Amino acid sequence: MATGRTAGGGTAGSGTTESGPAGSGTTDWELVARPIKARWCAIVGAVAVIAAMSVVAALLRTVSTGVYFRLADQVAMVMLGVLMAGGLLLFARPRVRAGAGGVEIRNIVGTRLFEWPEVRGFGFPDSATWGRLELDDYEYVPILAVQVVDGARSIAAMQGLRDLHARHGVETDGS
Repeated sequence: MATGRTAGGGTAGSGTTESGPAGSGTTDWELVARPIKARWCAIVGAVAVIAAMSVVAALLRTVSTGVYFRLADQVAMVMLGVLMAGGLLLFARPRVRAGAGGVEIRNIVGTRLFEWPEVRGFGFPDSATWGRLELDDYEYVPILAVQVVDGARSIAAMQGLRDLHARHGVETDGS
């Protein structure tokens, strides 16, 4: 298994216990990975959008544009900034967790738990931006938590996932 720090800041194989999904029976995750650079970009972008929309809202009533803006317009501008910031913060959500019970992938919108018998492997194709979990019938699920811009962290996370798959995965006969 990979040693050192995972992409989420935890230590791979440290035995860190986090609760699994309700009813999954998985309570001990051996690997937890999150994107670092994408997360920081999302947070900085969200703060910048709120700041920009707040400045625009403050200037609405002071700059002569030929239109009369009211307090409600200013509040609406700030609220639009908050909504846009919330959309940007969705890009900070991705996470992958793996343990004896399987692999849980949380991407921008949804979270899915795959048990080890479903998993064929993990890949990071050439020129890909993020890794992927490979399933039967040439299907795959993107793992947005493991991104190429995170460099060594993404390599360690993929190696950790492959090691866990080798340890917990079901042997296939190649057919």
